[in-house]
Amino acid sequence: MTPGQTEETKARAGAAVERNLSDLLALSHAIHAAPELSFAEDRAARRTADVLRAGGFAVTQGVADLPTAFSARAGSGPLVVALCAEYDALPEVGHACGHNMIAASSVGAGLALAQVADEAGLTVLVLGTPAEEGGGGKVLMLDRGVFDEAHLAMMVHPWPSDRVTAHCLAVSHFDVHYRGKEAHAAAAPWRGINAADAMTIAQVAIGLLRQHLNPGDLVHGVVLEAGSAPNVVPASATGRFMCRARTLEDLAVLEPRVKRCFEAGALATGAAISYEVLCPPYSHMEPDRELLALYRTNAESLGRNFDLDDTEPPPAVSTDMANVSLVVPTIHPLIGIETHGAVNHQAEFTAACITPSADRAVRDGALALAWTAIDAAATPAVRDRLLARRAS
Repeated sequence: MTPGQTEETKARAGAAVERNLSDLLALSHAIHAAPELSFAEDRAARRTADVLRAGGFAVTQGVADLPTAFSARAGSGPLVVALCAEYDALPEVGHACGHNMIAASSVGAGLALAQVADEAGLTVLVLGTPAEEGGGGKVLMLDRGVFDEAHLAMMVHPWPSDRVTAHCLAVSHFDVHYRGKEAHAAAAPWRGINAADAMTIAQVAIGLLRQHLNPGDLVHGVVLEAGSAPNVVPASATGRFMCRARTLEDLAVLEPRVKRCFEAGALATGAAISYEVLCPPYSHMEPDRELLALYRTNAESLGRNFDLDDTEPPPAVSTDMANVSLVVPTIHPLIGIETHGAVNHQAEFTAACITPSADRAVRDGALALAWTAIDAAATPAVRDRLLARRAS
């Protein structure tokens, strides 16, 4: 396409976003109103797929043997763009990471690109990707071939400010279980093995270990269960923990150090210990710099401001989109909403994700993603690189 044709194509895509905006905002608000946890996003996945189906997409539900995952397709151009729609929520605080907005913005970009896909040289895949919050839905979909034909993958993520990218940490998710022996806590405590004490010792050991962790390494977790009555020595205790590090290689060093702290609790108390891996590890991210530059230009044309990227270090996050980035050229920019000081994973952030500011971010995110895909297809050096990489 010539520059003039590209701008005309982008204008048509933009008009499609505006035309579908009421449906996109209705989708965002409906998902927000009925939060569903990882792999249980039945209503959210169905609603998201229905909007795409009504927009002319061919939808396949239950891809990768995941009931709440789907793939929606439109267009037949050579460059295949995957737009990832997340829609799972967090326990207790609901959509405190704005996944309702992510789903709506990716759907909006997909509907817009479907209107111009063939003339832009695009095939559009909108992927419903469940269980980002600790389930690794994208990792499973990646391993099972859902991203195989994609030349680029994109999404935007709500944040208190616009940022081109974040520093994405590798992370593992696991449960640790201690099994001891119950006993009367007053009459015969010596007959018991206190599983809750094992967990306490492990947490103290982790606290001491933190002084010696490498920069960028993090450990955090919660105790899910540690007895039920104060006069019974707890026979079982369970905690859910995450280890984060700068790369998968660093994570492979960190996690054994943390697990030795759990083993110390078992050794000191005599409790048995076992682990349950909750999902595949999330990797560090390698974002595609050319695609990020295109996104920044398009987002700035909508009034988005990325001054923080030029003056401050990127924030630290973890996401299963990072695993996709190691295989497919990927971007995961952060789109700002007004939060009045709240940060992700707070209840106040949940409330901010259906405000006029959030609704504007759904619109801007859809536009910026769609225009970035069109620019990538219309820029010979970028298009040829993306096509060649997948061909190889």
